[in-house]
Amino acid sequence: MEPILLYGFPSGSSMGLVAALEWLAKPYRLCRVDMFGEMRDPSYLRINPRVETPVLITDNGDVLTETLAIASWLEARDSRRSISFDPLSREADRMHQLMAFINTGFTGSFGPLWAAMEMADMNQAVRSALSEWGRDGVFERHDKLEEMIGGSRFLIADHPTLADALLVGVARWLDFHELADKGRWPKLAAVRARIEAHPAVIYATALENGDMNPGSGACLGHINLTEVIERFGS
Repeated sequence: MEPILLYGFPSGSSMGLVAALEWLAKPYRLCRVDMFGEMRDPSYLRINPRVETPVLITDNGDVLTETLAIASWLEARDSRRSISFDPLSREADRMHQLMAFINTGFTGSFGPLWAAMEMADMNQAVRSALSEWGRDGVFERHDKLEEMIGGSRFLIADHPTLADALLVGVARWLDFHELADKGRWPKLAAVRARIEAHPAVIYATALENGDMNPGSGACLGHINLTEVIERFGS
């Protein structure tokens, strides 16, 4: 069977993994998950007890969670090295370094902002404190990433890789939370612009917004979440 990626909307970090599957150009299927609706249903616990996306159903029918684990699964199957590098190369080390940074501190810095937004009964003083803490953390992590970006067109090379896939799903949260103009970090803004203009990312964003266009043809269609849970849930 083809692997199935469960990706979340709206503004899920998993959008970048849809783009990565397009760049990989091997057959796959998708399952679109409403993170504020379907994902909150108790039945979703059978797929991911941590109540998160993304989730990958592998070609063996195994359930794989966590972004870095899914990215590693894709890297191991990238025989043409279209989105990765020789495992023993300096480029691979650099890619893994940036992927780890993006998936931990960079992504995590938005946590207080999501908490402040999602908890309706929160005390206003607590909400304000979380918002300020989150903004300061996001700015600090953006400063660090700006320092890490070199002279290539994308994060690692002159073509997009898994590091760019992890970045594109999360970097847009700066705009969502209206924290600052992305031009404050010019190198990062330039990389973001190139990634976001790529056809695979345009396709992934359109899917997230409900536009089921065919993309490159590697995607063999969507599967309903209920079917995924019934077939692969524990």
